Amino acid sequence: MRTVKKARLLRLHFAESDRYQGKPLYEAIVNRARELKVAGATVFRGLEGYGESAEIHRGHIVRRDQPIVVTIVDTPENLARLIPEVEEMMDTGMIASSDVDYIRIEKPPAAGK
Repeated sequence: MRTVKKARLLRLHFAESDRYQGKPLYEAIVNRARELKVAGATVFRGLEGYGESAEIHRGHIVRRDQPIVVTIVDTPENLARLIPEVEEMMDTGMIASSDVDYIRIEKPPAAGK
């Protein structure tokens, strides 16, 4: 079965070294999204990147400071509740938001499984 709905895509961009209350920022954001019953969140670690400051973020032998992207797809209402909380958690970074078509695929279990 295939269901198509309208949704919002939220992408949060920041550095792996960013922290919130002593824990990695990405962990704090995922935990808060879960507490707010947001549909789901995925964290991606980039190989290299830079932002507004033009400072390169990459893996290093001594220090890890690779770019992090947290991706969330949910209703505009749920993301509207999450965004102010994420803004409070972030010291630097970028939040990108866009309208998307959300396609959910659910296939019935195969016979005999």
